[in-house]
Amino acid sequence: MTLTDGFDAITDELRKYPVVLVLIEATGGLEAAVACSFQTEGFDVAVVNPRQARDFARTMGYLAKTDRINARVLAQMAEVTNRHPGRERFIRAMLDAERQVLAAMVVRRRQLTAMLIAERNRLYPVHPQSRKSINIIIKELAARLSSIKGVGTMTVAALLAEVSDLGSLSRRAISALVGVAPINWDSGTMWGRRTIFGGRGGVRTALYIAALVATRFNPVIKAFYTRLLAAGKAKKVALVTPLQMGFQ
Repeated sequence: MTLTDGFDAITDELRKYPVVLVLIEATGGLEAAVACSFQTEGFDVAVVNPRQARDFARTMGYLAKTDRINARVLAQMAEVTNRHPGRERFIRAMLDAERQVLAAMVVRRRQLTAMLIAERNRLYPVHPQSRKSINIIIKELAARLSSIKGVGTMTVAALLAEVSDLGSLSRRAISALVGVAPINWDSGTMWGRRTIFGGRGGVRTALYIAALVATRFNPVIKAFYTRLLAAGKAKKVALVTPLQMGFQ
């Protein structure tokens, strides 16, 4: 079932009753498509702040919070809103397609701004001198990593952000940490194929893409990769081996 099918099913259900107002709790912008769908079908729609809905629930004596209770609370809130003398000011104005896109962009910008402020606040407590030292170390590591052909900005960012142990652990330990070390799969006399899994998936993906690029543009890795393929190694094995060596 698609999203549109879901909207249609709810609309069909609503038409069985004398519905005059649909009240929706705001969910960070996700409610916009629902509101627009109901408005298109001719329903008045009111979108309320979750805090307002929770305050109303407490006023009505609902201290617990479940989906069933929330639905009942919103239905009662819609009934009160519909009888309110200033009903019209609660009704959401219908937006055209372009304004919906603009509204979504505004919401997303607000979210990103809040995230940026939160990250700045996290950095603020660090002593200025310590911050300066950290920045110097990060720049040095970034320069060393990006000097390797095939290693781009996103790979550098992934390594610096998610592999803080880089440079302090052995190649074998780092390979296992990231998830590019072959894992044994043996039992009794059975000697299974070695596989890689686990570790830090985001870093492993970034490194895998970097390795693909390096096999084309880094002459050293390209030659090594070609030699492994000629020796009968599987392509994935030939790609992962340079990754393990790169942690030396």
